[in-house]
Amino acid sequence: MTFDPFTELDRLAGSLLATRQGPRQMPVDLYRDGDRYVLSADMPGVDPGSVDVDVDGQVLTVKAQRTADARTGAQWLAKERPHGSYLRQFSLGEGVDASGISAHYDAGVLSIVIPVTQKAAPRRIEVTTSPAAAVETGSGSGAGTTQAGSESARADADAASTSA
Repeated sequence: MTFDPFTELDRLAGSLLATRQGPRQMPVDLYRDGDRYVLSADMPGVDPGSVDVDVDGQVLTVKAQRTADARTGAQWLAKERPHGSYLRQFSLGEGVDASGISAHYDAGVLSIVIPVTQKAAPRRIEVTTSPAAAVETGSGSGAGTTQAGSESARADADAASTSA
């Protein structure tokens, strides 16, 4: 059996840092899927009853608690899995439907679905043309009117002269 001082140093540093009392951060993935954002947070070993998801204004807060394994009479040879409280906060931008946020915890992963409001959803704007512009062809005398436009103008003039 060989002695590796770096492995022992890593183990010692890890055990010292693992005893800190403050909240821990949980790793997350966040992506947009159409008209919603999906946030997935890794929380293995967390009791689903301890998970708390809150929205306050534009801040989404995720809290959870992982309790330490307290077996009586056990002699621990390694205790590397972290325990304690977990906390993560996210700033929600404009255009998010905070009332429609939902969360689901399964197999150690918390999934939060954040819908986008219709106002903020990307949309395609159709470009239309006016009917007069569609009839004009640009050929002819260069005056910009078509034969149909000229006939319409003459008919309007004739109607005006007969009513007078």
